[in-house]
Amino acid sequence: MSGERETRLFMISPDSRVTPDQLVRAVHAMGKGVKVKETCYGCLAEGSEENIGEVLAAVRERYPYDVFSKKRAYPAGDPRRCRAEHGTRPGYAQLEAEWESLPLIACGLESCGKGEKHELPPEPEKLPVEDFKKITEAAR
Repeated sequence: MSGERETRLFMISPDSRVTPDQLVRAVHAMGKGVKVKETCYGCLAEGSEENIGEVLAAVRERYPYDVFSKKRAYPAGDPRRCRAEHGTRPGYAQLEAEWESLPLIACGLESCGKGEKHELPPEPEKLPVEDFKKITEAAR
């Protein structure tokens, strides 16, 4: 893929009330001339880096804690990755793990947006080696 084109994945947080259809319609309505493909987790948007950047900014403004984004290495519909073309889906497990953590990320971002400050938890005390030896020997 050339440096002029970008494919971006937009993923909806699992606790959001936004649907993939609503997200796709919102991106289309921006009129930026990007190709949009609805997915089960949100959508893929592909276009010039400039237009995708504008779409990204608008999506972040409209859905600050509901929709998250990252670049995608392959264009939408690429036969190496497209299931319709019997492509493979490496990285799907990572995508699923990221999706599950989005509500926590959204909560943190929302707290920061409100100016809330949180104390870091104290470092746990290290277990002395002698105590560890006693524990392991007792388990024998």
